[in-house]
Amino acid sequence: MSRRLPIVPTLIVAAAVATMIALGFWQLRRAEWKADLIARYEQAQAMSSNVPWPRGEAELERSLFRWSQFDCRRVLAIRTTAATSADGAKGVAQIARCAVDGGGEAEVALGWSRPPELVRWEGGEVAGIIAPGGVLHASRQAPGLRPLAPPDPGDLPNNHLMYAGQWFFFSLTALVIYVLALRRRVPN
Repeated sequence: MSRRLPIVPTLIVAAAVATMIALGFWQLRRAEWKADLIARYEQAQAMSSNVPWPRGEAELERSLFRWSQFDCRRVLAIRTTAATSADGAKGVAQIARCAVDGGGEAEVALGWSRPPELVRWEGGEVAGIIAPGGVLHASRQAPGLRPLAPPDPGDLPNNHLMYAGQWFFFSLTALVIYVLALRRRVPN
């Protein structure tokens, strides 16, 4: 009696395993890309010269973790988001959305507070570090607020190696399950 592999299920499992392996290698490439990106941001953080406030996505990407400034002509809104103070306390960042010269809008993180306090701020010239999300972390906090923890490229997640390992594990698991299913199917 010959042992024949079922064609359709074998092709499906082979395609799934190949896809999972490809996703694992893709995550390995992403891990390298993210490590290079974090290294570039760390170099940018060490630069002392100001960059103009970015007006587009490409400019923002090149300007992250650099010093910049803008004039907040008019405060359009103030919101809060979870944040950590410079001394490690958990609370919220007070973020103002501003109308800026030349049209457009920009956001500035004014400082740290406990929720639900909302700061009153009238705008003006602000300077600081451009953080992910296009928010300027002001170097001087608004009155009544405490300093925020500065943006740190090391805080950017780089968990792509873990994801690669998961995809490789999933592919191995699928193969083992399929082999066990085939062994069960074939009589001894």
